Amino acid sequence: MEKEVVESLWNGDGESQIQAALELCRLSSKQRHKLEESRVMVPLISMLHSENYEAIEAALCALLSLSFGSERNKIRIIKYGSLPVLLSLLHCDSQRAADLTLAAMLTLSSCKANKVAIASSGAVQILVGFVNNSNYSTQSQLDAIATLQNLTTCKEIVPLIVSSGVMLSLLELIHTSVKSSPLVEKAIGLLENLVSSSESALCEVSSTIGAIRILVETIEDGSSLSKEYAVCILLLVCQSCREKYRGLILTEGVMPGLLQLSVDGTWRAKSMARELLLLLRDCSNYSSRCKQIDHELIERIMDEIEAEGEELADTTLRLVEEMIAKLHA
Repeated sequence: MEKEVVESLWNGDGESQIQAALELCRLSSKQRHKLEESRVMVPLISMLHSENYEAIEAALCALLSLSFGSERNKIRIIKYGSLPVLLSLLHCDSQRAADLTLAAMLTLSSCKANKVAIASSGAVQILVGFVNNSNYSTQSQLDAIATLQNLTTCKEIVPLIVSSGVMLSLLELIHTSVKSSPLVEKAIGLLENLVSSSESALCEVSSTIGAIRILVETIEDGSSLSKEYAVCILLLVCQSCREKYRGLILTEGVMPGLLQLSVDGTWRAKSMARELLLLLRDCSNYSSRCKQIDHELIERIMDEIEAEGEELADTTLRLVEEMIAKLHA
């Protein structure tokens, strides 16, 4: 079976190549492994240049099958010159072909040896174009963000990603989307990754009008992971210049969500929420909203949290609920 697939891919006509590519997708991983030395990626990549979307889609499916679980094949697909045609297919008229291309980019970007080549090909700017564009499917946006996330594990690529305009695109996407959605979780995860590893990214988020409010809203309404990422970013913002940002963060009404997060967030979120609470606890000189906060109650809550660590007593929970009720009153 493998020999027939190889023969058809290399020497068959257009229809035979399509059928061979589809047959390759049905092979077992062991059978696909036997194809590695036959360089079948070469004719498959040639098929990507076809004007027939059926051929393109079949080739993309076959390349994805070959790359699954094989770092060697991921490297070969890039080595054999696939990047230019893959980037051009991201703008093609076939939604399925574009979606398959994004899936291929995501898979190829997971290989450490491919990251620099992908980033230097111009892929970053194209991927950013998918982030906050409602013309694309949610899955396309998820794959584009995940691909950028893969690239951030290579430190030398991070400045290129930050300078691409992705920060504003991510903030806008988070602002306009349901905070508890997987899309927001993926987007704020990338944002947190960039802010944690780049001073420029941190400065851009800190100085963007509305960014703090977006992060506070995510702490209130996001998924568990989204809340964790949001509080991490706010903590980094506050730590970067406490006197400058403490009042701005408090003015956005962060306290209810932050207090709740310090009690029932993920382990990492609890820790960061409590650290941020310590930075924010002296708020007597700020806005009228801050002046309404019961400072004595804040001190009692913080004392309980610091004394009991992870094992918070019912009394602490009641204090938090009382505080939140006062803040919403």
